[in-house]
Amino acid sequence: MRETESNSSHSISTHQISRRRMLQNSAAAGVAVSTAAFSPGSALAQSVNLSSSSEVKPEEPPQGELPFLHGVASGDPLANSVILWTRITPDDSAMPGSGNGEPTEVTWEIATDEGFGDIVKQGAVTTTPDSDHTIHVDPQGLEPQTVYFYRFTVADGPHEGKTSPVGRTKTAPAPGAAVEQMTMAVASCANWESGFFTAYGDMARRGRADEFDITVFLGDYIYEYAAGGYSGNGPVRDHHPANEIVSLADYRTRYGRYRTDRDLQEAHAVLPWVVVWDDHETANDSWRGGAENHQPDKEGDWLDRRNAAMQAYFEWLPVRATSPSEEGHIYRSFTFGDLVELTMMDLRTYRDEQVTWNPAKFAEEDRSLLGSEQYNWLVDKVETSNAAWNVLGNSVMFSPMNLITLEENPQTESISSALSTNVTGIPLNGDQWDGYSAERKRLLTALADAGKTPLFITGDIHTEWAHTVKHEGKEIGAELVCASITAPNINEQLKLPENNAVSALGQQVLLGGNPHTRHVNLDYHGYSYVRLTPNAAEMHWLRVDNILAPGTPVREAVVLTWEKGRGYTS
Repeated sequence: MRETESNSSHSISTHQISRRRMLQNSAAAGVAVSTAAFSPGSALAQSVNLSSSSEVKPEEPPQGELPFLHGVASGDPLANSVILWTRITPDDSAMPGSGNGEPTEVTWEIATDEGFGDIVKQGAVTTTPDSDHTIHVDPQGLEPQTVYFYRFTVADGPHEGKTSPVGRTKTAPAPGAAVEQMTMAVASCANWESGFFTAYGDMARRGRADEFDITVFLGDYIYEYAAGGYSGNGPVRDHHPANEIVSLADYRTRYGRYRTDRDLQEAHAVLPWVVVWDDHETANDSWRGGAENHQPDKEGDWLDRRNAAMQAYFEWLPVRATSPSEEGHIYRSFTFGDLVELTMMDLRTYRDEQVTWNPAKFAEEDRSLLGSEQYNWLVDKVETSNAAWNVLGNSVMFSPMNLITLEENPQTESISSALSTNVTGIPLNGDQWDGYSAERKRLLTALADAGKTPLFITGDIHTEWAHTVKHEGKEIGAELVCASITAPNINEQLKLPENNAVSALGQQVLLGGNPHTRHVNLDYHGYSYVRLTPNAAEMHWLRVDNILAPGTPVREAVVLTWEKGRGYTS
């Protein structure tokens, strides 16, 4: 493992805490216990710095020009097609969620060169308020494993002749084609208020340099909280709308706010994305019948809210799938030659309700995270795949996470609280695969019996992890867990600087209590990427120096390699 650390500290601002933040005070009390346990002259005591507290003043994001305020995007690459996306803002009254604006005809072009000297496909589409003026184009007959450029042009109305920024995308290799290497950017958990999206800017830079083939986003693309409700050391900029989002107009407005971010626009514009939701695209700790952050007596029927959230998601993300509210699903699979089968799982729509820590309840045979239909589909996909790697896009941590050792130590008890209730919402992992351990065991058995090599790529928990995936004591694969783009992590929950003594001690305890864990870091923000070859997965974790300031450096901090038959070799 190669790792470099920085000691940058973030300023702290106090804002209203949402109802989900109920454990914040107890976590802070735990910090007091922890820090008091260090002798004043010890190295641990000297490394903790709680004095940084300058005010963070929210900024308004810069606005672009009509009608392409929200950039362009592509996603769901196949060997012969890729989804192309944009949004038209016909006039100032037609902002996201408004329901206003005249129908507008838009032409699209896709070419092999950025100057559009070789246009290979073109067409026209009309956008209306029914889709919040978003556009999805699915051009057919493209060549496999080919870089293309695309653009949109307004064909009528006051902005006739206006052309969008040029997007860059890439089709997948043909199924079965020999592929020696593929690199995926891996990201999740981008909270608008918590920090600037600098990680997306770095992702865009690397994408333009052809360092990545695709971006895989594993959930929590937006956060549903009211302004100031969940901002970590922010807010650096305010949510729109300011209320907790519940209605279709609310969700559309929140997506529109996010997509004004220039770094996010650039990240979408240079690579195709493959995405799946987690809980915050609807509400915290969602399950098939509700969510922790949903109160039916005040916020209406859960399915109405969920369906509104899903509709906005499918409007604003470059996806080909169909919403469960329309008898479809978002779980789907992508084949990249003979190297990778990328299977995206939906771990929210069909799951049973989470329970607090109870090993016997967790292990009940009938508890399901996937639902029976998706589980059978997933196992069939794994068993029939001929790819060297079965990469499973996974929105919550797959590997076990033993927090009892943290609970037993008064110096680290606060970390256990932050890793469970404050981050996942359910004490001691009930929201993760740990809460559905019988189904996890069945899936592991299916993977092992099929002789497949799985790589789980995971988001959700706002921290960095690398795990060995075992079945009956034998290593069969690995798991990479990326940190959050900006959503609050452990040090922010505990009001401590990055690389503090409490987190460092907690990391040591976690490594000792979880023998399958190869790497953990609780404090930094950023994203990851994994470079796959037929026999190895080279995993990288990148960290943003300071999410409270735009444009700060993004540094590669940790590199691990897992090899078939050998496990972690670095």
